[in-house]
Amino acid sequence: MNEAILSRCEELMQKGSSSFYQAFKGLPSPRREAVYVIYAFCRMIDDSVDEPEQSTYTIHEIQDLFERLEEAEGHFIWPALRWLFSSFPHLDKGPFFRQMEGQLSDLRKTHYHTMEELEHYCYLVAGTVGEMLLPVLRDDNGAEVAINGIALGKGMQIVNIIRDVGEDRARLRRYVPLEIMEKHGYSEQDWVNGVVDERFVAIIQDMKAAALNWFRIGMDRLDTYPAESAFSIELAAAFYSTILHAVERNDYDVYTKRAYVSDELKLEMLGAIVKRYPMLAFQASRMAVS
Repeated sequence: MNEAILSRCEELMQKGSSSFYQAFKGLPSPRREAVYVIYAFCRMIDDSVDEPEQSTYTIHEIQDLFERLEEAEGHFIWPALRWLFSSFPHLDKGPFFRQMEGQLSDLRKTHYHTMEELEHYCYLVAGTVGEMLLPVLRDDNGAEVAINGIALGKGMQIVNIIRDVGEDRARLRRYVPLEIMEKHGYSEQDWVNGVVDERFVAIIQDMKAAALNWFRIGMDRLDTYPAESAFSIELAAAFYSTILHAVERNDYDVYTKRAYVSDELKLEMLGAIVKRYPMLAFQASRMAVS
């Protein structure tokens, strides 16, 4: 595989998600490069829907080219994906197609009514990423812990939804389920107006509880992973769950403020987690300074 192609995928991940990049860059090769490729492709799928004017392909073009992957040309992602599937034979194309199905749903469904609807969406756009990563992060196909990988992805997506309420509203999308809003007496007009009060805080608390429950399930059986993979997963989960604390520090104003985790706090979490992985202490020190 051309190293320049994998480097392009790494650059996309480094630019698109510093948290994920920092969490997974300490993996050994070729697991590390495989994560870069998966992220780059998922980013391409997402951008084709959210930023179509800047996307190389439409979502339908991506679907078509992925179906004809062996002959797809015109972008570095196609040889990168061919390398990915040849390097990890347990990897299945199914989650990738379901990921595209989830992103396509954003073109059809912009408002959610029930938590059940939302959790299905979270599975399609994020639980599938857990399914993609399992055969990469483990030495088997990950079937034993599929429920955990899916759960972690769903929890992270709910965190995304909490963090991005304002950005999604600008796109005329409301992922916060109407049933939770009605439970707390919060109207769709309140959402349009960006009202942040005790009712809205209660809504976010309900969403937070759902996310943390998925995180709890997702982190179960982490001891069945290779140490480097378990460490990366735990670090990524810590980075993501801390976004919820940043939302609280912003007084729950997710309409006009973006919650983020500072590099200093990430370093603190790195130091705390590496204590549970003493065999990886040297690796973690390299991650902290690179």
